[in-house]
Amino acid sequence: MSAPGPGDLGLVMGGGGARAAYQVGFLRSLARRFPELRIPYITGVSAGAINAALLASHHGTFLQATDELTQLWSRLTMGDVFRVDGGTLLANAVRWGRQLVSGGFGGAPRPRARGLVDTQPLRAFLGEVLHAVDGELTGIGANIEAGRLKAVAMSTSSYSTGQSVTWVQGQDIKEWERPHRRARQTTLTVEHVMASAALPLLFPAVRLDNAWYGDGGIRLTAPLSPALHLGASRLIAISTRYERSATEADEPVIYGYPPPAQVVGVLMNSIFLDLLDYDALRLERLNRLIERLPQEERLNLRPVKLLVLRPSMDLGKLATDYEARLPRAFRFLTRGLGTHQTRSPDFLSLVLFEPTYLRSLVEMGEADGTARIEEVAAFLEAPGSTATATPSA
Repeated sequence: MSAPGPGDLGLVMGGGGARAAYQVGFLRSLARRFPELRIPYITGVSAGAINAALLASHHGTFLQATDELTQLWSRLTMGDVFRVDGGTLLANAVRWGRQLVSGGFGGAPRPRARGLVDTQPLRAFLGEVLHAVDGELTGIGANIEAGRLKAVAMSTSSYSTGQSVTWVQGQDIKEWERPHRRARQTTLTVEHVMASAALPLLFPAVRLDNAWYGDGGIRLTAPLSPALHLGASRLIAISTRYERSATEADEPVIYGYPPPAQVVGVLMNSIFLDLLDYDALRLERLNRLIERLPQEERLNLRPVKLLVLRPSMDLGKLATDYEARLPRAFRFLTRGLGTHQTRSPDFLSLVLFEPTYLRSLVEMGEADGTARIEEVAAFLEAPGSTATATPSA
């Protein structure tokens, strides 16, 4: 593709923990077809914020950025994300136990339990691979100033207020506010990425501007909204949810009483995966409504072009093939939650930062992207308005 790309193009990358490696595979297939592609609006939530941060801060071509992303995920290990030694995991478990049985008398025990795992390794890893300067993602500002990028956004959930807060860096961006969600302009840092990716209870919350924040998927009821508010009117959204057939959806993955891992997996899916599908359906309905209105009655509203890409296989079921490769102490913990008692351990797939599993996800994403590359090319090359889209409600 000789042109840099549609000026109204936005990329939306949702959550899913380790599943975000799948997004990288798709981006890699796209970069091979369009090595010089520019995406002016980039948004990410949860682990998708990691991918958004690297794409938005990279100084090279789209192909070079995706190559670096591929290297990042291909060499990522559990130890790069959180401490997996038995002593640390046991200490965290003891803190949680003491806090639960304290009854609140005399205040919470010290030190307080802030997460089931210690994610300091991830903070250090991101600082290195994102080339942060005193924590700041300086590449984002440089790309905005050079005109290669218009805006980038990362969403978090405020444990202090219960709101969804989207942190935005860009030029000529207006902050927005909707019920229970708002935007704030800022200079993005590693801490914003850490907050967006802080899986509830498992990862500790992160302090930003004197408040505590966790995973952005918890309260973000409209995952497509940030990209639309920034100015995109053509969206590519990469989901990590496999779309099951009616037969597959009716087939039980457990027999008997559900173990904790199954319950947590269902909850996590409702947070990280379901909302993107609901928001896409809502946007498509709004598009059809706008298209039926006479031009003079549209009040400057324009349909938003949307392309959703998703895995061709169940990433939860795939995770069972790699569970035995987890570090022993962490495997003991996850099996205690019942991950081996279900045929589709979705919870396990979120935390399975195991190199061979991650490489499998990258390869699957690339294969799925290659299979749909002509459809994606038609989407990118189709004529369309570059006017600012009206955000979803």
